[in-house]
Amino acid sequence: IGLKRLSGPRTASSGNRIAASGMLLAIVVTLIDQQVEWQWIALGMVLGSGIGALLALRVQMTEMPQLVAAFNGFGGLASALVAGAEFVNYGGGLSTETIVAVILSVLVGALTFTGSFVAYAKLQGIMSGAPMTDKGQQIVNSLIVIGVIGLAIWTGIEQAALPFWLGGAIALVLGVLYVIPIGGADMPVVSALLNSFSGIAAAM
Repeated sequence: IGLKRLSGPRTASSGNRIAASGMLLAIVVTLIDQQVEWQWIALGMVLGSGIGALLALRVQMTEMPQLVAAFNGFGGLASALVAGAEFVNYGGGLSTETIVAVILSVLVGALTFTGSFVAYAKLQGIMSGAPMTDKGQQIVNSLIVIGVIGLAIWTGIEQAALPFWLGGAIALVLGVLYVIPIGGADMPVVSALLNSFSGIAAAM
């Protein structure tokens, strides 16, 4: 409902409140159900809310695309860090379904993080908005993707730390390589795509 109402300017504010309330409810229910120590989580929520409120008051409407890109990046980073913590906590004892979800969350989250901040830099004028292309770029990207898939399979089979973290690091590079060839005028579209990636990583 929140996402649906975000699609129109008249309903966007209420949609944002509904979506935020839904997330808050999900967090509270999870803490109660799993009997999690909530002090650090509450601190994070207070700090995050304060930062969000400050940005909402200070950022101009014309700067919303780059703000959204930055938020997408932080969302991807958060998903990757949560998945990484899960891997560290349980080591080689994760089920097949869990290790697949953890690997995908780290890879998609890392790619979203760096890709979103390249989009932010282009929208903000920190980087040139012109497409940065090279003749062998597609070949290099394809080889990197193949390497990441190989590392993901290795991690899934052995649940070893080396391929897991190496794959995450390469995914960071991949996020940059995928976005820099795209022109600045298309960055809002890229941000929308990376927003969906961030949501996928968080859902995992």
